Amino acid sequence: MSAAHILVVDDESDIRSLLTEILSEEGYEVDAAANAREARASRASRVPDLVLLDIWMPDVDGITLLREWSNQGSDSCPVVMMSGHGTVETAVEATRLGAFDFVEKPLSLAKLLRTVERALDAGRRRRGGAGRFAVPPLAAPLGKSAVMRALRAELAQIAHSARVLFVGESGSGREAFARYVHETADHGARPIVTLVASTVRESDPEPVLLGSQQDGQVKAGVLEEAAGGTLFISEIDDLPPAAQRILLGVLETGSFTRVGGSEPVQFSARVLASAQPGIEQRAADGAFRRDLLSQLSTIIVRVPPLREYAEDVPELLHHYVDRLVDAEGLPFRRFGVAAQNRLRNYPWPGNIRELRNLVHRLLLRGGSDEIGLEEVERELAVQAPATEPLVKQDLLALPLREAREQFERMYLQQQLLLCNGKVGQLAKRVGMERTHLYRKLRSLGVEFRSTSDD
Repeated sequence: MSAAHILVVDDESDIRSLLTEILSEEGYEVDAAANAREARASRASRVPDLVLLDIWMPDVDGITLLREWSNQGSDSCPVVMMSGHGTVETAVEATRLGAFDFVEKPLSLAKLLRTVERALDAGRRRRGGAGRFAVPPLAAPLGKSAVMRALRAELAQIAHSARVLFVGESGSGREAFARYVHETADHGARPIVTLVASTVRESDPEPVLLGSQQDGQVKAGVLEEAAGGTLFISEIDDLPPAAQRILLGVLETGSFTRVGGSEPVQFSARVLASAQPGIEQRAADGAFRRDLLSQLSTIIVRVPPLREYAEDVPELLHHYVDRLVDAEGLPFRRFGVAAQNRLRNYPWPGNIRELRNLVHRLLLRGGSDEIGLEEVERELAVQAPATEPLVKQDLLALPLREAREQFERMYLQQQLLLCNGKVGQLAKRVGMERTHLYRKLRSLGVEFRSTSDD
């Protein structure tokens, strides 16, 4: 894909030079114009993907030029207005004429770059779908890694499947991927109803699932609410046995009867569900109905933990900064290169949910435009074992033997967390014989516990 082409229109040569340099370093193709005449000539020779347009210029002001382009209608592209002394009326007029955004001088480069990226993305979507998009951009699985490319391809293939089970760790984004499949297949036109399995009580699951009918009054259950659309069951493992039995009967017969009713109701929704890894073994052990799992798992999608596509962490950080800034009005901040590299090497036991929460905390606390390494380390220290930080920054300053011990200790501590303290699982995970692993843990002073099912 060729680089986006940006036209900078500003009568101040210093501003033109600065923006040309910064945007070029970011990988964009940049043309600059000092006035309306040069801007018109540049657009006539090549329509840009984005225009950064100063409002106050000596010959023709930016609002007049924007109105001219707006009236032309054809070959429209996003326009971001710039001004050192704008007014509310000016901003309103620019928005009415179709400006994408309005930034004030002196320019915050971090905010400007973020606005540029958002504007370019909006322009691409507008050109691709005439203003309406089958899948909201925030729903699509992000990432350029091979892992995420493969997952997107798999989701596209199974988009119209009637039964899909998403298996993955807590916080890995299973519901988001299920919603993506729903939107891809149904274009958002049909309902998607979520049932959190742990909220269904063993004593009376019927009203929640089947609904009720009394004196001509109907109260729909989740099976009926999802009619014609999608029913998503979160953490299907937590569904109590009585509810499992009811759901199995509905899936096998294709109909159900409301509590208090007498006429069968056709079940017409697709069923997507999420489960923790190991659901097949739990079904084999009798902790979950095997026949129900068979009904639900026509297709199984393995949702990878974030540590398996850590190269996408910088993109995810950027995505959640933009999303939280837009949704909650939080001050915009950028992650510095050192902070991004640090987070790429963090194991993310809480997966995507943990990353989003980290970004949220950092934005809420505020600070300088750039989030640095020290600030990230302070946040991660809260998650690390109390006796030892997760990563020592002075590792390279240590003698080899001490550095190796430090690394082994930190590595095994974090892996043990991911195994819920079970040494048997840890041995399989790190590829060590269990007796040797016990000796290693003791020699490094790593606390561990054994459990009856270890």
